[in-house]
Amino acid sequence: MALSIINIHVNVSSTSTRFFNVLATPLAIKDGTTVAATTFLNDSGNAATTFPIVTNGYYNLYINGVLQEGASYTVSATELTFHTVTGAISAGTPIVIEAVELVTTI
Repeated sequence: MALSIINIHVNVSSTSTRFFNVLATPLAIKDGTTVAATTFLNDSGNAATTFPIVTNGYYNLYINGVLQEGASYTVSATELTFHTVTGAISAGTPIVIEAVELVTTI
């Protein structure tokens, strides 16, 4: 049997959408605390109505520019929910959610 070489070209591309919220008041956080999507602005500076549902990718959460541990939050279409963390975030602190969707083509 002869050896044959197969070339497979896989391309991965992504789209990233960010949402911004500068807290107007302090936020006390405990397990289950939520922040509504409608309190965020999108990349264009318009009020967000929902977050995108990421089916093949991930979300990043930044608080005051610091990336947060993935297990400490979840994102749904309507809200950001904190898990297993306790604390407070001061008024004026920026919160950024980044939704990254990956697309693979062969």
